[in-house]
Amino acid sequence: MNIIVVGLSHKTAPVEIREKVAFPPTEMEAPLMKMLALPAISEGMIVSTCNRVELYAVSRQPEAAILELKSFLADFHALPEAVLNEHLYDRSGDDAIHHVLRVASSLDSMVIGEPQILGQIKTAYGYACEFKTTGTILNRFMHKAFSVAKRIRTETAIASSAVSVSFAAVELARKIFDSLENKTVMLVGAGEMCELAAKHFVNQGVSKVLVTNRTFSRAEKLAAEFNGTAVNFDNFREQLHRVDILLSSTGAPDYILSAGKLKEVCKMRRFKPMFLIDIAVPRDIDPAANKLDCVYLYDVDDLQGVVQANLKERHKEAEKAELIIKGEVAQFRNWLDTLQIKPTIVALRRQMEQIRQVEMERTLANLNHLNDKERKAIEAMSAAIVNKILHQPTQKLKQVNQNDDGTLYLDAVRTLFDLPAQDVTHSDATDSE
Repeated sequence: MNIIVVGLSHKTAPVEIREKVAFPPTEMEAPLMKMLALPAISEGMIVSTCNRVELYAVSRQPEAAILELKSFLADFHALPEAVLNEHLYDRSGDDAIHHVLRVASSLDSMVIGEPQILGQIKTAYGYACEFKTTGTILNRFMHKAFSVAKRIRTETAIASSAVSVSFAAVELARKIFDSLENKTVMLVGAGEMCELAAKHFVNQGVSKVLVTNRTFSRAEKLAAEFNGTAVNFDNFREQLHRVDILLSSTGAPDYILSAGKLKEVCKMRRFKPMFLIDIAVPRDIDPAANKLDCVYLYDVDDLQGVVQANLKERHKEAEKAELIIKGEVAQFRNWLDTLQIKPTIVALRRQMEQIRQVEMERTLANLNHLNDKERKAIEAMSAAIVNKILHQPTQKLKQVNQNDDGTLYLDAVRTLFDLPAQDVTHSDATDSE
């Protein structure tokens, strides 16, 4: 059996293509049922996010399955298959296992280390379980993907550094103040960036938020979101001595805070540290303020520099994560291969036992003079012969399963003994780790 992946992502398709093949999360039953009805597909699930749409499936016929899945995706969304194929990728076998583990671990995300994709895959798996389109293999595989993603986040620092401007500001503030508890933040301007940064600060324990804006009603509205206080823009400078952290983004053509004014504020604060984040372009705060001993001033370029340095660190951690995934791919492949070995061995033993029973009964029918003890001795001897004959081939099959040519041996045994096809999704293989 093979794991199959067919899909597209932000790396292969623009948003105008991705949005056309997206699956609404509240309407997953119909596409899942149609996907499972494809002749070459025995299990399936659909992952659909803003950055990727991927079909995960299990099949005995990987080439046929890939063609069917591509056609299904085009037909379901009424798109020309030739156009869609330009943006699609497909994986099977170990390549598919490797791809899914990378996706779940956010190594294939637009921002490496982002946590959202794992939750999105868990949601997609939840729908597949609800509509019963997964089985032994995908169930095991998805739980493997979840555990690998957790292991990578635990054993590497792939998600430990800020890679957004707003969160980089929080990270710098923690270095300056150690703790953000009981600190006061002032937002000068009520734009989206200030709002997002304020949310991060509040989540990190900031106790008080002041908001000022040229439009006072806008300041009041934003302040209400954080249980904060709106400050009149004309008077906000008079409140600066109360402020530990200031985020400014007004769009004003000139500086709204001079170095001289901030020098006065430092004296009023008894030279306690003050962290200023100027994300306005043009800048709101005179860069000369950075020369003041108690002022730590960062502009948008400074924050971008922090973000880029952190992204570089995440890429280093991603190299460690890739090594983890490499080992996990091999481990899952070994388990997948055992699904073929066990039914093959069971079928071979069942066939040998049937032959033994028929031949033994035929022989004993012509030996009426034997007593029960003698009959049982012959029966035990025939069973022992079968066990001894099968012991070596059975052990050999288990050994070669660890090698790349293991499947060739299994196919040879099934062909030589004309064993019936086995559906591992309905075998007694366990789903547990």
